[in-house]
Amino acid sequence: MKLPLEHPYPQAAIGCKSADYSVEISINGKWEKVPALDVNGHTIVVRGRWIRLAVIDGEEWLASEPQHPEVCVEQLRGQKRPGLRADIFTFSQKPPATQPKYPYPMEWESIAVTRVTSFKDWWENLPQESRKNVRRSRKRGVVVRVKELDDELVEAIAGVNNDSPTRQRVPFVHYGKTHGQVKKDQSSFLERSEFVCAYLGDELIGFLKVVYGREIASLLQILPKASRYDFRPAHALIAKAVDRCAEKGVSYLTYGKYRYGNQRTTSLMEFKARIGFQEVLVPRYYVPLTLKGRIGIALKLHRDRVGMLPHSAIRLGVSLRSWWYNRKVSTGRCSSMAERPRL
Repeated sequence: MKLPLEHPYPQAAIGCKSADYSVEISINGKWEKVPALDVNGHTIVVRGRWIRLAVIDGEEWLASEPQHPEVCVEQLRGQKRPGLRADIFTFSQKPPATQPKYPYPMEWESIAVTRVTSFKDWWENLPQESRKNVRRSRKRGVVVRVKELDDELVEAIAGVNNDSPTRQRVPFVHYGKTHGQVKKDQSSFLERSEFVCAYLGDELIGFLKVVYGREIASLLQILPKASRYDFRPAHALIAKAVDRCAEKGVSYLTYGKYRYGNQRTTSLMEFKARIGFQEVLVPRYYVPLTLKGRIGIALKLHRDRVGMLPHSAIRLGVSLRSWWYNRKVSTGRCSSMAERPRL
């Protein structure tokens, strides 16, 4: 995501910002200043080494998809700044627009979506076990509140970050961050965001940040305390987020990707299904800007490792990674606390 926030989208004015425009983006939990191209309020940055991909920064949480992608393509093809020379421009449509609109090469992208008509409809379609977990959270004393970002909440979020140095058996990039770093991390899209917070007494045991668009709201982050797993904060947080969407008349709530690349069933995918999210496929376009880009698309080199490798290789890699980090953790600290997946 970028800092500063995205600009309004003036459809009548087609153009880009000055040649020295740059933004700060978060890469693996660290903020870096990079060259950027602003086309009608959409900030484009370039990532990758051998195959350079031009992407819309914070695309998942923007209020709209690009209405004039051909302008982005034209501006990118004419770029002379080294940091903005790209081989491929990629962008996607947003639910409920699932039918391809543009004549560019595309692949189907898997999104986790729940349709919000009313809280009652969402609740009645949940499995019995999920409803039990939401009730269990309430019975055990968890109270969910909607909060604004202030110094008190920043300090509490830092406490959630520091609950465990690992998440999903890998080092957690937000562990040990200062008050100022946490505040910067949480300051994007504030004018249309809410923080849904789960409290056990005065202790924040989990939070999620939801960003509202026109028809769609998106979960930017959901982070329960691993040490408070038995209080089911993740279930309580999502129930409240759905309730808020229903109150605001938002039709869809998204929770990142449903399926990542060639992965099959994962614990996170199962959790999303149990809490009412379904897989929706939307077009993601890959527009070649150079000969290298055309070759890269033909050979599927524009995909990340999870999208390139077969499922068996992914499972082996995950197992080896878990073994390696478990070995590091066991030799680096003495703790009997069970790590939980970051739901």
